[in-house]
Amino acid sequence: VCELGIDKLSFDDFSLDVDAMVTAALRMFMELGMVQKFKIDYETLCRWLLTVRKNYRMVLYHNWRHAFNVCQCMFSMLTTAGFQETLTEMEILALIVGCICHDLDHRGTNNAFQAKTGSALSLLYGTSATLEHHHFNHAVMILQSEGHNIFSNLSSHEYGELMQLLKQSILATDLTLYFQNRDSFFELVNKGEYNWNVKEHRDMCRSMLMTACDLGAVTKPWEISRKVAELVTSEFFEQGDRERSELKLTPSAIFDRNRKDELPGLQLEWIDGICAP
Repeated sequence: VCELGIDKLSFDDFSLDVDAMVTAALRMFMELGMVQKFKIDYETLCRWLLTVRKNYRMVLYHNWRHAFNVCQCMFSMLTTAGFQETLTEMEILALIVGCICHDLDHRGTNNAFQAKTGSALSLLYGTSATLEHHHFNHAVMILQSEGHNIFSNLSSHEYGELMQLLKQSILATDLTLYFQNRDSFFELVNKGEYNWNVKEHRDMCRSMLMTACDLGAVTKPWEISRKVAELVTSEFFEQGDRERSELKLTPSAIFDRNRKDELPGLQLEWIDGICAP
């Protein structure tokens, strides 16, 4: 773990190649005691990880590397910030699996684009958390494929509980849900009324952890953070180009490469308004 650097919050998102990321992900499952606790077959875990990697598309940002980096951020938070002592092993498993599956089959376009284009995904899942529902269903499809069920040694009750936690984890990465929860979460914390024994409070905290890890790249050293921002922006600009050419729409500033001079200001608004809190 120390050699790979995956225990550090300052981990370099670009330090490992695609194969090393699979090895590091295996290491995380082992270090957290998930393989031992839930009797996960090692060969099945390897096969599952390789298939998950294969089911990320070659888009500029929302790809296998992003999924791994979000998972690494969760791993370092669990192991260094004391969450491992507070959360149940079932919750930890759902968070780690949720992170690595949270953007499965992402097409490089956002929920708004699915709605505007009337895409197959928006017709299938509706316009609320369209992509997140798809990512979860894609994760379930992989788990149900022959030789991929890493949860096969759980009882039916445990399996049902875990799938609920997993769904909650993946859906939490929709920022719309984050905005709905944010005020009540901060109010609980500021008033000192947060209680780990209240289910709604635990649910909210796990959701906040998912969002924090999903956006965690902004906390990295400048060189890493800048590189991530460039990749995100490039993917956004590609969506903006499609909005202009296919939908005849003028993209909003963050998706419009013709307004790239505004990007530093928009990036600061993003960090100050969403990430920093």
